[in-house]
Amino acid sequence: MMTEPLLIIGAAILGLFAGAFVNARIMRTKDSMAFTTNRACAVCATPLKHKEMLPVVGYLAVKGRCKRCTAVIPWQYPATEAVIAVLFALFAARILFHFELPVFVGPGDEILLFVRDALTTLVLIMVFMFDYRASVIPDRVTIPGMVIVIICNILLGMPVADLLLGGLVLGGFFAAQFLISRGRWVGGGDVRMGMLMGFLLGPILGIVALFISYVSGSIIGVMLLTSGKRKIDSHVPFGTFLALATVICMFFGDHLLNWYLGLFS
Repeated sequence: MMTEPLLIIGAAILGLFAGAFVNARIMRTKDSMAFTTNRACAVCATPLKHKEMLPVVGYLAVKGRCKRCTAVIPWQYPATEAVIAVLFALFAARILFHFELPVFVGPGDEILLFVRDALTTLVLIMVFMFDYRASVIPDRVTIPGMVIVIICNILLGMPVADLLLGGLVLGGFFAAQFLISRGRWVGGGDVRMGMLMGFLLGPILGIVALFISYVSGSIIGVMLLTSGKRKIDSHVPFGTFLALATVICMFFGDHLLNWYLGLFS
């Protein structure tokens, strides 16, 4: 049916503009820590024209440079918008073709599931970018994200026991590290991020996401050390790996778990 491709394209377009929203609140700040609604060049502060603010298209139209001061526009702008557009399209396609949907989602809950996934994606992208650029996971991102996930999952029919246990297990995992190391190993933001992951995925898939994040983080860390781009005592933005692993488990968590367990059967 023609309806399905149109819905997927519509979701992608929605994702493009959602990506522009994220950029306006994260990328357009010098310290990557303050939210702002200003749409202006980060160097000369000249306000952007409407056509320049179009997601991805605006970046391509000016060839990646400010038309006034010729400053290079960071590639993260179109990349963030494009990634969110792709994820929105994939979430729409997953629902339309009933691929790897959570077991507790019933008929008629598709729109709410898309809303949950879309809003959670924005939260995870912001966590990814904040930790990557500023080495911090702000509470003003994760706490609203937890509220959204809890409300949506309860309305979708996720067992409350799984919801609470997931938050307790993953949040407790990071809280224990925080207390043992007195904040040297992980920060408070990691604790809230763990709770968000647990509330979203539940305890089982949450642990799968933890496993993926630690494996991927270790691999990338070793690669950076051997290439000389990082020192042994350098900070690793682990929130980026947590966010990425969470997105992967939103799509393929059950499949990855079944594949792993199948190795022992």
